[in-house]
Amino acid sequence: MVPEAQVAPIDPTLADTTAFCAAYDVAPDHAANCVVIVGRRGGETRYAAVMVLATTRADVNGVIRKELDVRKCSFAPMDQAVELTGMEYGGITPIGLPDDWSILVDDAVIAAGDVIVGSGLRRSKILLPAAHLLNLPNARQLRLAS
Repeated sequence: MVPEAQVAPIDPTLADTTAFCAAYDVAPDHAANCVVIVGRRGGETRYAAVMVLATTRADVNGVIRKELDVRKCSFAPMDQAVELTGMEYGGITPIGLPDDWSILVDDAVIAAGDVIVGSGLRRSKILLPAAHLLNLPNARQLRLAS
């Protein structure tokens, strides 16, 4: 039996998606990036992990802002994303995030089938069926990318 999720060590200097795909001969349309989004409404701050393919861009101020029901949202600063997730920048994954975070998965990620995602560390990546991302707490599939 083949495990449904597999972890592979990589050179940590090649963790960024473009370098990783080139060095390990991975098609960018099978590499899913996890970006941390922060939004505010009134005095409340909301966080989300957004999963998009390396070939697309997240619609932060359109679909994602509306989905989080916030007035304004943006990419979390690197130091904040690292602190909040407990993960290394360049390796952030939706796996293991706080249960109250939204995990928004772009339709194209699910359509890609098996995808490579971060492991939480720069020195490894995870290969898994993209549909399994929808089993994470507060995960939803949407059209997020442009």
